[in-house]
This record gives sequence, structure tokens and C-alpha cells, in this order.
Amino acid sequence: VTARHDLPSPSGPPSTAFVTPISRQNPSRNKSNFHTGADAAGSLEAVSPRQTRSPHCIMITDPLFYAVAIPAVILTGLAKGGFMNMLAMLAVPLMALVISPVQAAGIMLPLLICMDVTALWAYWKVYDTANLKVLVPAAVLGVGIGWATASYVSEAHVRLIVGLVALAFCLDHYLGLRQRAEKHRPNPLMGRFWGMVAGFTSFVSHAGGPPMQMYLLPQRLEPRLFAGTSVIFFTVVNWVKVIPYAALGQLGLDNLTTSLVLAPIAPLAIMAGAKLTRIVQPQTYYGLAYIAILIVSLKLIWDGGKAVLGL
Repeated sequence: VTARHDLPSPSGPPSTAFVTPISRQNPSRNKSNFHTGADAAGSLEAVSPRQTRSPHCIMITDPLFYAVAIPAVILTGLAKGGFMNMLAMLAVPLMALVISPVQAAGIMLPLLICMDVTALWAYWKVYDTANLKVLVPAAVLGVGIGWATASYVSEAHVRLIVGLVALAFCLDHYLGLRQRAEKHRPNPLMGRFWGMVAGFTSFVSHAGGPPMQMYLLPQRLEPRLFAGTSVIFFTVVNWVKVIPYAALGQLGLDNLTTSLVLAPIAPLAIMAGAKLTRIVQPQTYYGLAYIAILIVSLKLIWDGGKAVLGL
């Protein structure tokens, strides 16, 4: 037995967004859970008409959406090209300014997969096999956990937790909260933990960057090796997410068509990111990386905190 969750439509009857098993529903949480499409700022009822889609429209046509979505895709392309790959986390929060974050995640997934193809070409055979053997299986498990708990876990809570952990990571780097060597050796146990967390947060809102970075950044890999490892990792994770996203109704014709309209921007941004990675010195690269993850962590804490506190 299933229950239908409807999105309001600017014209005509509401269009069905997602289908959730009744046995897994919790009425007290429906305004913030993954399946209902509630955004980080409030419930579905607060979504404005421009954030919805007509049942007769096969793509988003609002110019305001593209004014936000194009920069989001450019930032994601630069990140996929290996330049500050934490920037990819900003895509869903940016799009969530004008549409629901659930729809934003659905639009971004096909774009991420297309970007992965270009990024794989740019970083062919440039990756750290030992790290991938630890991270990838754990991330697949994390995606499975995300799918299994999708009806119960609030996206706002996930954003807040990821932001707090990433902020602690940055403070540790800048303030030296613990003694550490210049370069850390990989710890498989920690790699499995952070890989699982990355898979889970990536499933919820494509926010797998900080957990994965928390394992890789202290190793101080050569920038191209670091970028190539990240590309392989998220290529696998994004493909694994296709089945649960399709099952949750996030890959409908309107989302796919909108993704197709934005797709031509992706390869140009990726190649620009790959070129920047080649010319930026390692010390500068990692300095910028920590600044980027600090900014993203503060953004996630702000968005998640507002939603949790009901502001």
C-alpha cells in the first residue's frame, strides 16, 4: 500500500512527486524527509509557484532558475575537473533557492554522471588504487543505508551534521587542535567510515565531498592524483545512486529534460577545472581546498540549522 505526495502546481491539478510506502511514513516528519521533497528552509507548503512544475511541462522554463542553475553547473564542472571539488556541494543549495532541493538533486544526478565521463577522460589512469579499494565499497554501503532510511532522515539534519563535522575538520587544520605529521598515512578503518558517510550524504543531497576529503586531504596526495581518485570515487557513487533515485521518482521527464538543457556547459567547466589543477602548485591547491571546505561547511550549518530550528 502506498501514499501519494503531491507538489502544488501553478495551473491545473497537483502533479505527483514521489510515492512512499505507508508502512514507512512518519506523519510528524513528513515535512522534512527525503521523499516529500521538503527543502532546507521549510515544508512543501512553503514552496512558491516558481519552485514547482506543471504536469504538462517537460522542463523548467523559469529564467530565475537558470540564473542560479548555470553558475551551479559551472562550479560543479570545475570541481569535477579536479579544482576544489568541494565546490560541487554548492550546486544543490544554490538550486534550492528557487526549487526544492529534492528536485535539484534529481536534476543534478544526470549532469554529474555526464560530467564523470568527461572527467574520467581527463584523469585516465591517474588515481590511487589503495584508497579506492577502501573508500568505494564503504560508499556503496552508505548509499544503501541512505536509501533504506530515506523516509526517516531529515535532509536538514544531514546538512547540519556534515557541516559541523567539516567545520571541526577545518578548525583542526587551522588551529592545530591535535598533533599531526605533515603527511598522514592512510588508515583503512577510518577510510571505511568516511567512505560510508560520504556515500550516505551523497545520496541525500550530493554532499559526499567533505567526508571523502576528511580521509584524503591529510594524506597530501599530489593534486592530480587527489583529483583523479575523487573522480573515480564519485563516478561509482553516482552510478550506484541511479536505481534508488529512479525508484523515488526523481528522474522524471521534466528533470531529465532540464538536465539536458544544462548539459553543454559541463564539459567546458570540467576541462577548465582540469587545467587549473595542472597549473596550481600543491601548497596553493591545498590552501584553497581548506578555504573552500570551510565556506561550504558554514553554508551547510546555516541551511541545516535554520531548518532544524524552524527559522
